[in-house]
Parts: sequence; C-alpha cells; structure tokens
Amino acid sequence: AVAEAVARRLRGGVLEREGTSVAVLQSDTRDHYRTFQMLERLLHAPPRLLQQLLFQIPPERQALLVQRFDEALARELLGKKLSKGTKKELDEVSARTGVGIRSCRRQFDNFKRVFKAVEELRGPLAENIQQLFLLPPPLARDYAAIVFFANSRFETGKRRLQFLSFADFAACAQSMMGHWSQGALAPEAAEPDGDLPKSFLQDLKELKVLVTDKDLLDQHKRVPGLGGPQHPLSPQALSRALVNVGGKLTHARDVRDFFVDLVEKVIEPCRSDKWSPGDLRLFLTQYTAAPRNLPGFRHQALWERYMAAITACLLRMYHD
Repeated sequence: AVAEAVARRLRGGVLEREGTSVAVLQSDTRDHYRTFQMLERLLHAPPRLLQQLLFQIPPERQALLVQRFDEALARELLGKKLSKGTKKELDEVSARTGVGIRSCRRQFDNFKRVFKAVEELRGPLAENIQQLFLLPPPLARDYAAIVFFANSRFETGKRRLQFLSFADFAACAQSMMGHWSQGALAPEAAEPDGDLPKSFLQDLKELKVLVTDKDLLDQHKRVPGLGGPQHPLSPQALSRALVNVGGKLTHARDVRDFFVDLVEKVIEPCRSDKWSPGDLRLFLTQYTAAPRNLPGFRHQALWERYMAAITACLLRMYHD
C-alpha cells in the first residue's frame, strides 16, 4: 500500500513541486500510514475524534475524514444484506464500479457499522445517524437510505431498474420513511424508521375496495382529468396497478419487488403512451384527491398517506 501511494505521488509530480528526494517521500508516506492506523479506531466513533487531543487536525479536515462515500458502490449494494456473503462479492463490485477493492471493503464496513449502530434505536433514522456519526443532514439521509434498503431488501439489481441511480433510490427511501413510518403519525412514540411498519402495510389491504367495489370504481373512473383521447392509456389499468402494489405489501416477496412493480406496471406503460412528467404528475394529483368525493369510502387519510410516497417515488423515477 505504501509503495502504491508513493508511486501515485510520484506520478503527480510531488518531487518537482517540493524539491525533495524519493527517500524523503517514502518516509513521509509511511508516516501518513502510521498516523492513519492510529486514527482509524477514532474514525469508527466520530464524537471521539472530536474529543481527542493527540492529533492536531483542523475541524474542516476532521469533517472530511467522515463525510464521504462512493455512490456507485452504494448503488451496487442497495437492498443487499450487509453480511459476510455480500462482502465476499466486493471483488466483482470493485471491477464494475472502478472503486478500489480496499476502498470497497472500508466503505462496506462503514455501511455495516452504521447499520448496527442504529438498527434498534427508536425515532427518525437519519437524525439518529447524524447524531451518532456527526454527519451533515444530506449525508445522514443517504446513510439512512442504505440502512432502509438493507432492512427491507428491496430488489434494485434487475435490468429494468438500472436507469435508476443511488440518488433516485435515496429520495424514494426518504419519502417512504417520511410518509409510511410510525413517526409520520406519532413522532413521540415512533418505532425505528428502518422497517416498514407491519400495521400500516396490513391496513393497505383496505384500499382494494377502490378497485373491487364496482360503484366506487365506476365513480373513480369518471373523475375529470384521469385520461382522455390524447392519453389512451386506461386510467382504470393505472388505478388497479397503484392499488394492487400497496395491497400486496404484506408479503415479503412483494415488498422486495416494490420498485420492479412500479416500473413495470406504471412507469413503462406511461412511457409507452408518451406521457410527460407533467401528465403523470397531474394524473397522480387528481387520482389521489378523487376518493374524497366518493360516498362510502372511509379510508381517505390512509389513501393519501400511501399515495404521498408513491407519488414522490414515481415522479423521481420517471426519467430515462
């Protein structure tokens, strides 16, 4: 590792800039590695890094030490169990992403360390991560997405999902935790955000009445703006897909296929019908509001909570 680092510094022209020798450069590089070995245990617990007095590190440099990961690597690992089995696959992940194998292993260990630290904590996942690891809010939210996906084991590797970036999935995770977690309803009694609450997923079965009750379905279909001659895609087909995606989420396999279902049953049909993002936004907005006027529908609050996250996910995902 030292020899590799020396070679890279040489290629960067350090001798010419500093007017030094190769022997001095080697010694300096070894010193840096020894310093890092002493620092490494502190990096596992950033609050201890701030409190230590042995190393004189400016605050901005301390922040840099704990505030970075490769999104390409995170995208590859999303939805996978953070286990020894996954760690054994990092050679292949390194080849696909171009991230060095040592860096892959270090970052994997960081993801696993964060996961273990917060898995039993109550309350908002991103806030817990931010407090424990002294991360800025945007990075804490990204780590929260990694934990959320590792918990629910969402499928992200299928070919039809490859157009989605880590940032897309992280935004979806934030919306799902924000609208579907227990904390969305009762922050003071919130369970951990990392799991989809079983009671909420069970309640979603009640929404099937929107597509199984003929009167409700007929009234819903007649709502203005849910289609038209310029959009021959059947609103009935879309409504059935959106309701059925939620109604199946009591089964682990269907939770796993959540994003596959959204792409296959909503995004791809809308693309085929040449809907613009504005068309999709209009449909989802009006479709969410439509049941307010349906007599006999008693689940509007649950419906809007469900559709808030679905809408945010679909609009984020609706791109090439």
